[in-house]
Amino acid sequence: MAESLAPNQNAASAAPTERARRLLDRITAGIPEAADPVTHVAELPAREPRHADWPSWADPRVVAALRSAGATRPWSHQIEAASLAFDGQHVVISTGTASGKSLAYQLPVLSSLAQDERACALYLSPTKALGADQLRAVSSFDIPGVRAASYDGDTPLAERDWVRAHARWVFTNPDMLHRGILANHARWARFFRKLTYVVVDECHSYRGVFGSHVALLLRRLRRVARHYGASPVFVLASATTAAPADFAGRLTGEECAAVVDDASPRGARVVALWEPPLLPDFTGENGAPVRRSAGAEAGRILAELVVEGARSLVFVRSRRGAELTALSARRLLSEVDSVLAKQVAAYRAGFLPEERRALEKALLSGDLLGVATTNALELGVDIAGLDAVVLAGYPGTLASFWQQAGRAGRAADDALVVFVARDDPLDTYLVHHPAAILERPVETTVLDPANPYVLAPQLACAAAELPITAGELDTFGSAAARDVLDSLVADRLLRRRPSGWYWTSRDRPHHEVDIRGSGGEQIAVVEADTSRLLGTVDPGSACTTVHPGAVYLHQGSSYVVDELDLESGIALVHAEDPDWTTSPREVADISVLSTQERIDYGGVSVCLGDVAVSSQVVGYLRRRPSGEILDQVALDLPEQKLETRAVWYTVSAELLDCGRAPGGAGLDPARVPGALHAAEHAAIGLLPLFATCDRWDIGGVSTALHIDTGEATVFVHDGHPGGAGFADRGFAALVPWLAATREAINSCECPAGCPSCVQSPKCGNGNDPLDKAGAVAVLDAVLGAVRHHVGRHDHVVHAAADAATNC
Repeated sequence: MAESLAPNQNAASAAPTERARRLLDRITAGIPEAADPVTHVAELPAREPRHADWPSWADPRVVAALRSAGATRPWSHQIEAASLAFDGQHVVISTGTASGKSLAYQLPVLSSLAQDERACALYLSPTKALGADQLRAVSSFDIPGVRAASYDGDTPLAERDWVRAHARWVFTNPDMLHRGILANHARWARFFRKLTYVVVDECHSYRGVFGSHVALLLRRLRRVARHYGASPVFVLASATTAAPADFAGRLTGEECAAVVDDASPRGARVVALWEPPLLPDFTGENGAPVRRSAGAEAGRILAELVVEGARSLVFVRSRRGAELTALSARRLLSEVDSVLAKQVAAYRAGFLPEERRALEKALLSGDLLGVATTNALELGVDIAGLDAVVLAGYPGTLASFWQQAGRAGRAADDALVVFVARDDPLDTYLVHHPAAILERPVETTVLDPANPYVLAPQLACAAAELPITAGELDTFGSAAARDVLDSLVADRLLRRRPSGWYWTSRDRPHHEVDIRGSGGEQIAVVEADTSRLLGTVDPGSACTTVHPGAVYLHQGSSYVVDELDLESGIALVHAEDPDWTTSPREVADISVLSTQERIDYGGVSVCLGDVAVSSQVVGYLRRRPSGEILDQVALDLPEQKLETRAVWYTVSAELLDCGRAPGGAGLDPARVPGALHAAEHAAIGLLPLFATCDRWDIGGVSTALHIDTGEATVFVHDGHPGGAGFADRGFAALVPWLAATREAINSCECPAGCPSCVQSPKCGNGNDPLDKAGAVAVLDAVLGAVRHHVGRHDHVVHAAADAATNC
């Protein structure tokens, strides 16, 4: 087990961590030293608070309300952000969990509403639950004249008219802003005329296709506000993120100041990285070793923490996983003390508000000691100061990792954070490379408002709201916007006139545009017995998520899909709670449509461009929660077409054969397909380390001879029409990405490939052929060629290139 202190800290400055160390000893007690799952332990020192005075511009009634709510002395970052906003500057506050970001926008907004009886404000959150929490807090202040109200899908129709006519601070989400407010902006004229502030909470969650839609949605909001004579100040709140000012600017289309110096207090924390053991009794696909699942391991850890009396939170990736983790912990605790078993619960989306409130209150008071949750408790909800937090699987981004870990620790007390790795290349890499978590800056949030598949429906909605003028093209992306408008005119959706572009139909397009997907007709998921609509899925992902036999989760309940009718746009399901999950198996082919960028490194070429992907779901695996594979079921589903963005590299035949080129891979031709296939799988698994995506957001294809490149080629492509920016990030970070990929494969202890390195859960070829050693040889050759030629090119190459080729 390796140990370290946080970067730039020394032993003298580290705060005492006796309790956290005691909890760590408890959860590892009885495990033989040779089987110790803890790969690294780090101590993060405590942080002292820095206070500021209440500003003179703040309304005394608002200050009194905030003081009575517990904010006796504000922290300096809160006042810095609040003052910028009150002075009319767009601002993003990007600080840690429980750092009081809410006060940074509550103070200027409430002061303005209290001082100007006609001023209005809009609050946007990614989830209804977070919006409800913030509305409850604002309402509790009871500031005279501040009429705050919710306007979302749960708002009764009878109340919506009152909100439009009288509310001064409206709490909503992007979906309702899109369909309910902007689509009917004339009915909101009173509100828009005096719109003074727009608060965008937890803005780091707006990434990928959803983030691209929200970026354009905020541009539509700005132009509608301008139409009514308003120019609102944007105040954004974010978890710690890279280049927050740049990201906030891309999201809002306005220049934003950033406040990033966190002045809130923080107790010392111990962070332990944990790799579950291999299971000796059975193997996975093709005889590969399988590890104990992160959820099962987290359930055991939670039980030990509860026995120790530690208030603990376990973050699990799925709703079903949260339920199973809580159930596992309760089962273990019942063998010790039935009273302890009652002090563990699950928390997830789908619970009634009063159920969530009761769980939050019980956890804060100590009546409830252990909770297993999805990321429902990651965003905004006021749960902090816990004794321990366990992350069962990497949450996808460092921003989310530290947001979840931040729930642990009071201002003066130490706490324990445990990261339990899933059987996955990225998780495995992270627990063996602690610097990638503890020392690396958080990643840049990726979004691409110029994606034509996002821009087209958004421009259609904008034109339906107000005609688009030539002077507004820069707002929506200039040349890209003009090209999309021309295509909408050609499709007779818009009409071009000298004064601008006009919507041609009486029907507005808003309800046909899914801002959380890529547009198009959604597939309805319907319970066959009751005809109840459970939800919808994007047509592009229907074959992978609601194929016949798939396990579909909705608000914590499990359903199994009986039938998928793509022509009718419906998937029929029945309620069932099986003790297995499903993973689709997909085969794909890819063709290059255009190459935007290409860099040659002597035997290796790296490219970025547009591609057409043909894919077909050919079956699915059924797995137990432990990872054990029950069987593989064949499917006969239609082929899907996708035009998107990809990054790819080619390797010459000479470089693959070390006998013909110095530094070559030394592979016989028969080994090349398996080597490329393994390198592709691992690269897909590691790309989320450099771009804010999930491995299910991306795909890949590898071939020993591709028809368009004429050489051995590995492609990694975005899984969304037009792309979501992930391939572009891969191209920009090619060397550190492939270096991490190479290291993840090489450091895995399995002999020939497993889910922790080169096997993929969605491989349509049954993870065959795979050549683990060959993949390392290919990546060594690629990285070596780049290092050799780096001086002749402008491509950004990090020191990781040297590190990778010297491993």
